[in-house]
Amino acid sequence: MITLNKNYHDKNGNTLYIINVLKKYSSEEHQLSVKNIIKYIEDIYKVKNDRRTIERNIALLKDKLDYDIIITKEGNKNYYYLLNNPDIDFEPGEIRTIIDTFSYATFIPERISKEIIKKCQNRQNIYENAKLKDYQIYSSNIKTDNMEIIKNIEDINNAIYHKKMLTFDYYKYSLNPTLESVKVASYKVSPYTIIYSIQELYLIALKEGEKSLKRFRLDRIKNLNIIDVKRNNEISTSDIKKIIDASISMYGTTGEEIIVLCANKLLDNVIEVFGKNIKITKYDNERFKLVINKDIASFKYYVLKNIEFIEIIKPETLKVEIRKIITDYLKKDGKNDNKKI
Repeated sequence: MITLNKNYHDKNGNTLYIINVLKKYSSEEHQLSVKNIIKYIEDIYKVKNDRRTIERNIALLKDKLDYDIIITKEGNKNYYYLLNNPDIDFEPGEIRTIIDTFSYATFIPERISKEIIKKCQNRQNIYENAKLKDYQIYSSNIKTDNMEIIKNIEDINNAIYHKKMLTFDYYKYSLNPTLESVKVASYKVSPYTIIYSIQELYLIALKEGEKSLKRFRLDRIKNLNIIDVKRNNEISTSDIKKIIDASISMYGTTGEEIIVLCANKLLDNVIEVFGKNIKITKYDNERFKLVINKDIASFKYYVLKNIEFIEIIKPETLKVEIRKIITDYLKKDGKNDNKKI
């Protein structure tokens, strides 16, 4: 075992001290003099340096290690700041996007969201972090409390890579006083991919003994294990994409041509929900015609949500189903008018 004395660390750590100081405390608007760098290193690392040592190590970082350290002059003084490496460093706007995404993602527990935010902040200088000083997460009451989700994502990716099967328990909310989730089933599946849809993550997998792919919300999966068994069938990427494209909100698996007339005010929402790979044509001054291949069982929920703005042209089965849902509801509503609830 090699024992290193304190002076060895002080002398040989200078390049790391300098680069860490520049990352954390410099920017184009906040350039550091050699005197500034010396003081930061002494305050943070308790190591004393002189001007020549700092300048020599900055030259090493620039010329040999390719750090993009910018040097500007003001009178006889040099000032330094570190440019972001576009290949590995995030821009402030990118960091903010990552923070916002994980802050409001319902499938990420609040504690993990805070840990991710802290890691993102550690990649920025103090001046960008100052802009996040009062940052708050306002959606914690709807976040999952499943602390296994990050590890489950890692294990699922490993299982997909090694073409292994998974076992897990699946949970859903129960009408108990505390609204806690309860186990509803245990599964053994062949995993194929993870997808993001309607603000949730889903595992696409084939249940043992079945031929149709299923979707499982990741925040509802617990006690997940990789088992040393090769997954059952190989499914092509194109087949997986067809199944995903044919479904909405993770319901159904097969697609059928659907034609509807929509009010013009629905145009943005239609594109946001279904993407741009759809057929849209002007029908009249108030409406457009939408032709789309989707699962009927799931598309009906979109129609019901926007019933006053949509007219179904085909298929007839979708018309019949919507009529039945509305008729059944009106019957129930009529009976309830005469009851005390």
